[in-house]
Amino acid sequence: METRKFTWYQEGPAFIGWLDEFPSYRTQAETLDELQENLRDLLQDLVSGEIPHVLHAGELKVA
Repeated sequence: METRKFTWYQEGPAFIGWLDEFPSYRTQAETLDELQENLRDLLQDLVSGEIPHVLHAGELKVA
């Protein structure tokens, strides 16, 4: 099973989160479990090519 890191916060009753690899694409839900399911759906859309011009975040090693 593959894992992906995500970041989330709660704003009032809403849980808001994004995949760390794709920080420009956010989703929200009423529960943390629902947020995780929404993030799985979002990941599928992002990697399938359904969303054009996907912005990625990465790491750069420097001396």
